[in-house]
Amino acid sequence: MAKHLPRRVWVEVDIAKLRSNYAKIKTAASPCGILPVLKANAYGLGVLAYAQALSKTDAAGIGVAEPFEALQLAGCGKPVQILSSVLPDEIEAMVEAGIVLPAIDLKTARAIDAAAAKAGRTAKVHLKIDTGMGRLGIPAADAPRTIREIKALPHLDCEGLFSHCPMAYDPADPFTDAQINLFISIVDDVARDGIVFRKIHIAASDALNNFSRARKPPFNIVRTGINLHGSFDPNGERTLDLESVLSLKTRVAQVRSLPPGTTLGYGRTWCLAKTSKIATISAGYADGLPLALGNSGHVLIKGVPCPVKGRVSMDYATVDVTHVPGVVPGDEVICLGGEGAGAIAPDDWAAIKGTHAYEIICSFGNRVERVFVNGDDPPATANASKIPSPR
Repeated sequence: MAKHLPRRVWVEVDIAKLRSNYAKIKTAASPCGILPVLKANAYGLGVLAYAQALSKTDAAGIGVAEPFEALQLAGCGKPVQILSSVLPDEIEAMVEAGIVLPAIDLKTARAIDAAAAKAGRTAKVHLKIDTGMGRLGIPAADAPRTIREIKALPHLDCEGLFSHCPMAYDPADPFTDAQINLFISIVDDVARDGIVFRKIHIAASDALNNFSRARKPPFNIVRTGINLHGSFDPNGERTLDLESVLSLKTRVAQVRSLPPGTTLGYGRTWCLAKTSKIATISAGYADGLPLALGNSGHVLIKGVPCPVKGRVSMDYATVDVTHVPGVVPGDEVICLGGEGAGAIAPDDWAAIKGTHAYEIICSFGNRVERVFVNGDDPPATANASKIPSPR
C-alpha cells in the first residue's frame, strides 16, 4: 500500500473559534434565534464538520441552498431548511425527507401540499416574499392575497415568513429600511385575519450588523453565513468582534539566491533590483490564491511577512525571503491566517482582489485538504477530511 502523503496545501478550520463566533452572534441577536447558513459545503470549508459543531448549540436549524445540500444534513439533529427554491421534481423527495421548504409562489406551495398529502404527512414551509431582491419569491404586491391562499392548504405547516435584502451591507442606503417597512406591513395585513407565523426573518449577516431593527419584533430569527467564518462584507459596520476561523497553509518548494535583473513568473511582472533570496511556495490560483496577490500581497514564513513577487501561477507563487534567515524546502507557509500585525484575513485578500470574503472562502480548490482543529472527532464521511497527523 502506498504511504499516505500529506497534501501540499491545506485549510485549517478552528472549530473552537467557530463556536465562539456563533456565541457572539447569538448575544448580539438576542432574543432572536439563530439560523446558520451552511450552503455550498459551508462556503467550501466542510459542511459536515460545521453541522456537527453547531448541532451542539441552540441553533434554530441549518439553512442550505438546494436539495443535495439538504439531504447531506438530514439527521444532523437540527431542522434543515432550503432557503432558495425547490423544483417540481425535487419536492416529493424533500417532503419525504422532512426538509423545511420554501414556498416561493402559490404553484410551488400547492405542489408541496400535494406531495405531503400523498406521503400522509404535513410539510413545513417558509413563505418567501420578494420585497426588493428581485430574484425569488412572492412579489410583495401579491403577498397578502397569496399568503391567505397558501395558508388555507391543508397539508402545510406554514411555520415561517421571510425575505432577503440586497443592500443591507450599506447602512446609509435607505432601501433596506424601506424593505423592512414593506415586510412588516405584510405581516400586519395578514395578522388582521389571524394569520401568524412562528418564525419571521429578514436579516442575514449584513443586516445583523447594520440594521438593528431587523432583529427586533416582529422578527425572531436571524440568518448568519459569512459572519460564522469571522468575515464581513467590505462595506458597512463591523459591530461583532469575530475571529477568522480559517488558515490556508502550504509549504516551501525551493529557495534560491537570484541575481539582479532576474524576472519572476509569467509576464515577467517583477524584476529583481538586487541579489535576493526567493522562495517558491507550493500554492497557486488553483488553490485559491488570488491572481491579484502578485506584487501586492504577502504570506507568512516563520511568522514574518514575505511579499509575493511576480504573478501567481496555477500551482506556485514566488515570495521574497531575503530578510528571513534559514528558510528551507518543506517549511510551512501561512497564506491566510497567522497572528499579530502580519496576520492575513479573507477580508484582506478580498480588498486586494476588489471582491468580498464570500468569493475568497469559496475559491479553495479541490486539492486543498480541509482540516478541522480544536473540535470533537470529525464526521466519519468522505465529505469532511480526517484530521491528519501533526505536520
